[in-house]
Amino acid sequence: MYVQQYAPVLGSLGWSSLVAALPLLVLFVLLGGLRVRAWLASLIGLAVSLLVAVLVYRMPVGQAVLSGTEGAAFGVFPILWIVVNALWIYRMTVRSGHFDVLRRSFGSVSDDQRVQAVIIAFSFGALLEALAGFGAPVAICTIMLIGLRFAPLKAAVVALVANTAPVAFGAIAVPITTLAQVTGLPEDALGAVIGRQTPVLAVFVPFVLIALVDGTRGLRQAWPAALVGGLSFAIAQFLVSNYLSVPLTDIVAALVSAGAVVLLVRVTTTTAPAPVTVPAGADGAVVGNAAVGSGGGGTGDVGSARGGSGGDGPVVGDDLDRHDDDVLDRPARDSRRDVLLAYLPYVIIIVLFSVQQIPAVTKALGAVTVKFGWPGLDVRTPSGSQASSVAFSFNWLAAAGTILLIAGVLTALALRVRGGDAVRAYGETLRELRAAIVTVMAVLALAYVMNLSGQTITIGQWLAATGGFFAVLSPVLGWLGTAVTGSDTSANSLFGALQTAAAQRSGLDPVLLASANSSGGVLGKMISPQNLAIAAAAVGMAGKEGEIFRRVLPWSVIFLAGMCVLVFLQSTPVLGWMLPG
Repeated sequence: MYVQQYAPVLGSLGWSSLVAALPLLVLFVLLGGLRVRAWLASLIGLAVSLLVAVLVYRMPVGQAVLSGTEGAAFGVFPILWIVVNALWIYRMTVRSGHFDVLRRSFGSVSDDQRVQAVIIAFSFGALLEALAGFGAPVAICTIMLIGLRFAPLKAAVVALVANTAPVAFGAIAVPITTLAQVTGLPEDALGAVIGRQTPVLAVFVPFVLIALVDGTRGLRQAWPAALVGGLSFAIAQFLVSNYLSVPLTDIVAALVSAGAVVLLVRVTTTTAPAPVTVPAGADGAVVGNAAVGSGGGGTGDVGSARGGSGGDGPVVGDDLDRHDDDVLDRPARDSRRDVLLAYLPYVIIIVLFSVQQIPAVTKALGAVTVKFGWPGLDVRTPSGSQASSVAFSFNWLAAAGTILLIAGVLTALALRVRGGDAVRAYGETLRELRAAIVTVMAVLALAYVMNLSGQTITIGQWLAATGGFFAVLSPVLGWLGTAVTGSDTSANSLFGALQTAAAQRSGLDPVLLASANSSGGVLGKMISPQNLAIAAAAVGMAGKEGEIFRRVLPWSVIFLAGMCVLVFLQSTPVLGWMLPG
């Protein structure tokens, strides 16, 4: 048995926090600074976490190793179980030729990559987050963007940055349900406050996506799509979370946002010039219907110009495009049947996840869930109660990955993919994900070692000891938790109770700070090594996670700073009026 301790270094939370943060510092320096491959950086970070647990926290070697094995198992199921099956579906659509049809269909809505980024990565990604979560939106949306001829690096970065605003209400609001359970606070109250924080973020995310695709030129030309997509999502997210249903929040917001952008495109693309085929990446070239020239003049029409490189966009847009080698082809004519079949896999996914949320179905699927204590692992809190993380839940039938597997079988039947081809596609997917599998398992093992040894709680308690200033740092705690675990749900489970205890000691609103944990946590998702590995694997950039990390880190930090300011002002009379009465 191991009893957790939170201040093993000189009895000081401050010094102990510095030591406890070493595994994370090593991991992120190796990834972002030294450009070490993610699987190797993750294994080194895991080794450091084990050393800190054993040498500093005096955790028995056996208990430390067992903590890591449980984390690695969680990495396989349910996380990798989702990613493998999502990519398998994609491979089958490629084999059958229907992914090209899907790409052309989206192109018929708008051949503007900036608009496609908003519709697919932001709106459709939010719908996938609402229904599945746990990495599925990043995997599927990245693949879809690649199919629309986004450069691999650009597709990965756009999908990761887009997967922010909907995360707190993802997987039918599981993060909020978990937060309510660990804090004892009403779920509706938490959902209402989070619904007054993340919508502010949602307004700005589409503008960043457009900037990533096409720099300042894109913002000048396609800002209506960003405004309509973000604002409609934000309004719907606020209204549904506060006045209708917390679990349905992202489903409604995603559909409203997608519908609003498509309507905008239909209204603004009544007269579009014929497409111009120009290789992207050429100096001063604009791909699509825009004029070719260093000024990036283009048509200025939201639905007719395809974002490319060159022009006067800053590095944020142009540098990503230098990896692009696509040429816009004239659209082929596809039959209605082909278009229907191209969309069918995603319709199947949405229908299956929606059916899963019916209470009777949820109960039936959960009836076969097996919960057990991890063999040999015995970790206690200082109060003597067993740490919650030692229990492993094997929900093999209700898991999102299993639903995707069923969707894959139905997809193979619908697209008439032969059994042998489907099996070969699955094998190819596993081979392609070799590095990502090692990365995800190592990162989750690191997270579990840090959590069960007490390292993560040490950092949290140190931050919580800052008194009234904790209102500023509260989102940072959620951000850190999600960055480590890759899950807002896990971050809420780790730090939810700590947030409420710190609020009570500081005279702050417990509902506000608990909500801030979840709202801040959504911003750590894009830099989580687990999600970086998923995005890299989806675009065939396994081993280059550090490059993606450097692209998304500034946006993660900028958004986090904004959330910290928002929460602090909500804790004062300045923006206190934003909170429910």
